[in-house]
Amino acid sequence: MDASVIIVGAGPAGLMLAGELRLAGVDVVVVERLPERTGESRGLGFTARTMEIFDQRGLLPRFGDVQTSNQGHFGGLPVDFGILEGAHQAAKSVPQSATEAILEAWAAELGADIRRGCEFRSLTDTGDGVEVGTQGKEGERRLTAAYVVGCDGGRSAVRKAAGFDFPGTAATMEMFLADIRGVELEPRMIGETVPGGMVMVGPLGDGINRIIVCERGTPPQRRTAPPRFDEVADAWKRLTGLDISHAEPVWVSAFGDATRQVTEYRRGRVLLAGDSAHIHLPAGGQGMNTSIQDAVNLGWKLAAVIKGTVPATLLDTYHDERHPVGQRLLMNTRAQGLLFLSGDEMQPLRDVMSELIRYDEVARHLAAMVSGLEIRYEVGTGGHPLLGLRMPSLPLMAGRREISSTELLHAGRGVLLDFEDNAVLRRRAARWTNRVDVVTATPQGLTDDSLLAGTAAVLLRPDGHIAWAAPGTRHDLPHALDRWFGPAR
Repeated sequence: MDASVIIVGAGPAGLMLAGELRLAGVDVVVVERLPERTGESRGLGFTARTMEIFDQRGLLPRFGDVQTSNQGHFGGLPVDFGILEGAHQAAKSVPQSATEAILEAWAAELGADIRRGCEFRSLTDTGDGVEVGTQGKEGERRLTAAYVVGCDGGRSAVRKAAGFDFPGTAATMEMFLADIRGVELEPRMIGETVPGGMVMVGPLGDGINRIIVCERGTPPQRRTAPPRFDEVADAWKRLTGLDISHAEPVWVSAFGDATRQVTEYRRGRVLLAGDSAHIHLPAGGQGMNTSIQDAVNLGWKLAAVIKGTVPATLLDTYHDERHPVGQRLLMNTRAQGLLFLSGDEMQPLRDVMSELIRYDEVARHLAAMVSGLEIRYEVGTGGHPLLGLRMPSLPLMAGRREISSTELLHAGRGVLLDFEDNAVLRRRAARWTNRVDVVTATPQGLTDDSLLAGTAAVLLRPDGHIAWAAPGTRHDLPHALDRWFGPAR
């Protein structure tokens, strides 16, 4: 075969997946129809969950000194995300172009074969592999792999070629998004309604402002190219009375409120991740972040199947875990769209929501939903409060070495953390040490009300989620190791 995995699409999801697979030693080819990165800044910044993911792979320093904030919103209504104690702050104003450049460099350093100017044309699932037809500088070629993953966006050619069902609702309106310079504009929060629609202004630095304009009653158009800037300027003037036609557009885009999700994330040897699997109204920057998280959930599982340490049925947990996340993403973005895109008829609901958000429990629930911190996977039965959640970043003393639980995940392997220097526990895990790192360490700074207080040991999957904990899990450690890392050697 040409590779164990062919990834179609070199956006954030495809590049993150390529890095995850290479971290596990799996050979991968990424095919991307564009000859070079667009430089467009569609997605801006990271949610707290994505910050955790980049931290656990040692990627955060590559982004430099990023601006962070606890201020967020739900449907344009302000929410203080600082109410989520112990979580990373969200990163602001990191353009998607920078994210793609950093992820591409990381994946390439690890040995990913990234082929730009290579367009996906067809695929055939032969049962024991997949044949992919491509068109590039060298003409038509056929590549073979054990698996193919479509990360090629909302109009995914892989999704269509493999026959995935993609139910949902079509777009009902069109909105414009543009980054412009050369004009002074007062900041406007997302959700600021004006007669006839909604507008937003956010400064990005270097004299550039991001604007969004939604003119109610504007029907969606089937565009094959970005809108002209004069369309954006005309809509802006109709809604605000301000003339921005003299501004310099850095880039311009149009988007709608279509909401769709595939019924299955895997069909045989073809899988989907990111916008290929779900599209929705951009709200709170969740799209790119959820796509990256899809890739991290899939990467270690697909690598383990290819290396033969686990049965192929482990891939079913990718759909089982990420499809519900996608459903909630579509639910909350539709709800937010109603709040900040509707007219005066929605004002009573906005007023009620504003009152409810003042309650800590409501604010915490909405902040966790939008940031991805609410995600809990079904990993087994038991009463431990952290089972299925991501392991919080925890300072540790391993012998005389200071380390964090996050650093232990840099290699993309499973980790068994033994907090009580338990020789019996380590002996029971010994036959999995080719896949799981066993670390004896003492937690630092735990308080009596911490969810980890009284915990003797935790088993972390490569994506950072807790698959077993003691005490509090009914199944024993070998059962959990066998389920997530395959039979003992």
